[in-house]
Amino acid sequence: MQPELISAEAYTQLPIETADQRLAYGDDPAQFGDLYLPTQPALHPVLILIHGGCWRAQYGLAPMGQFARAIAQRGIAVWSIEYRRLGNGGGWPNTFLDTANSIDFLRTIADTYTLDLRHVVVCGHSAGGHLALWAAARAKLAANSPLYTANPLAIHSVVALAPVCDLERAVAWDICVDAADVLVGGHPRDNWQNYYQGSPSALLPLGVPHVTINGTHDDIVPIAYVSQFVDTAKATGDPATLIGVQDVGHFEIVMATQPAGQRVIETIVAAFPTQ
Repeated sequence: MQPELISAEAYTQLPIETADQRLAYGDDPAQFGDLYLPTQPALHPVLILIHGGCWRAQYGLAPMGQFARAIAQRGIAVWSIEYRRLGNGGGWPNTFLDTANSIDFLRTIADTYTLDLRHVVVCGHSAGGHLALWAAARAKLAANSPLYTANPLAIHSVVALAPVCDLERAVAWDICVDAADVLVGGHPRDNWQNYYQGSPSALLPLGVPHVTINGTHDDIVPIAYVSQFVDTAKATGDPATLIGVQDVGHFEIVMATQPAGQRVIETIVAAFPTQ
């Protein structure tokens, strides 16, 4: 029997959970992040949270607020980033550079908000999962890459939620329709250099532990698609794990009120180093 799944429309209509601070890391209206802070005074570990939506401008970070707040209640500061997307100045290379710069901006705000940059985990959902995995590997990019940024902030590990982890295969699987093509400026056979700089699968091994979580009934980013990436990551030496959550689809795993979302939150908490 097919379980009843949360729709994209229901997800986008979740109540707004306002952040403690909204901070700009650049001059463009889309270059900001929402900071959710634990209530107890302490030096806080940091989760970088990256929303999805096929990298398209009509999908923003607002529905992830409820998820961010639930994680902050576990004693972890959450930096939920916005970035330029397809339709508002994003694409190649801006979406990637915004991701990188928003992460490195944590150095600017760490003292003010008592953020522990020795303990940083990045988590992304769907297209945001692509950017989370890419962020972990960006230190491997050559200095002449359009995506290169010097001295990237160190990331301890990644929790990738239904990630678009292989851009070339995303085209073949028709994930996000033509968005992967548009993101990197053309089809893989015509623009392979961009794919190899922007796709996590081409940057393996990432060099950090990563856990991928997928609903078994996800028809937007199917678990069969991500499992090949995880298997390849293991073969390259990465500590990589795939968790299939039974009887859920694409959105339950980022909803704090859902059992699947609670399981993801527990996995995020466990991803932080204990020392």
